[in-house]
Amino acid sequence: MNDTQKKYETLKNLIAAYGKAAVAFSGGVDSTFLLKACADTLGAKNVLACIGISPSLAQHQLEQARAMAKLIGVELTELPLEELNDPEYQANKADRCFHCKSCQFRTIQEYARQQGIEHTLCGSNFDDKDDYRPGNMAVAALGIGAPLMDAELTKPEIRKLSKMLGLPTADIPASPCLASRVAYGESITEEKLNQVERAEVVLRELGFVEFRVRHHGRIARIEVPAADISKVADPSTREKIVEKMKPLGFQYISLDLQGFRSGSLNESLSEDEKVR
Repeated sequence: MNDTQKKYETLKNLIAAYGKAAVAFSGGVDSTFLLKACADTLGAKNVLACIGISPSLAQHQLEQARAMAKLIGVELTELPLEELNDPEYQANKADRCFHCKSCQFRTIQEYARQQGIEHTLCGSNFDDKDDYRPGNMAVAALGIGAPLMDAELTKPEIRKLSKMLGLPTADIPASPCLASRVAYGESITEEKLNQVERAEVVLRELGFVEFRVRHHGRIARIEVPAADISKVADPSTREKIVEKMKPLGFQYISLDLQGFRSGSLNESLSEDEKVR
């Protein structure tokens, strides 16, 4: 048994101790793997999958979550979130993710307890410890379980195990909430989230797989992997992007020559801002 398989056995033992569990589900790589592990270990009838519905959730992600829950055989409960009513979330400071996750996890946790399920789990993995993720503070504050992290499973290991389990999410790119595309200091509004979602639909329909459209007020900053930069800059593709994105409310459409990198908006934060 290799190290990854040992960690997987550790994960199943951790999950078994819960008896019943609710999973904060997004349909992404980590939460889909966690839901599958929970269903296989506890039985589908003892697992509750919950997804928070708000303007920060892209429609294609919701559809993906529904498909993955159906594939695993666990009914998906869709719970409305009211994060946009929180001034701290709207302010979009360095701790925005804390307020977002607090709203999401608290809503799911309260619903789960109403259903007689004490334990709510999330898909945070071991790599998340080394990144700037204020949402981890919400996990700790609310007592949300993070068995992937506790089993020390990394993202590459989760992808490898997902492939072993036949999960379609094994190779999909990460896709955090739409609010993560809005530059810090720019207030979060439903209009801006809709702009980002519709702009990313443009890229998806043009065949791009991994990308972000960052919202900087009147500027849309497109990030794609370095290998795709020339594809975006191709005259025909470039014209289509400008033609379809400008009517969304952006005055300028820019291409980031540094290429795609997860969490690039965090580059604007000082260490003091991250600590605060």
